[in-house]
Amino acid sequence: MMKARYLIIIIVVIAVLALLAVGKLGGEKTMTYKQISMDEAKQIFEYGGDDSYIILDVRRPDEFADGHIPGAINVANESIGTESPKELADKNQLIYVYCRSGNRSKQAAEKLVALGYTNIVEFGGIIDWTGEIEK
Repeated sequence: MMKARYLIIIIVVIAVLALLAVGKLGGEKTMTYKQISMDEAKQIFEYGGDDSYIILDVRRPDEFADGHIPGAINVANESIGTESPKELADKNQLIYVYCRSGNRSKQAAEKLVALGYTNIVEFGGIIDWTGEIEK
């Protein structure tokens, strides 16, 4: 009787360890965002062909008004919280995210992924942008 109990305990421990190993090896995939260089982004915007993406500026509205990448929309990083921004209705939409230097865009990209957005590309800060600026 005692041997049977030990055998059951050993089997349960092995089963739990096996389940933990499977979870770490091939289980849940952590969602993340992609990063590209400012030059890659500029080429996509200039020669990409279709406009099936959103360019998202996550700086404050006053910074956005001072000048932004043509066609960009503005949703300040600070305003991205626990609910999806109304300007970004499609969570599968390709969204290119930038800010001033690249810090807030990384924060915003992480927050958007956490909200369930699946196609986020972060490309740094407008301080490195060599293309046209729109006001």
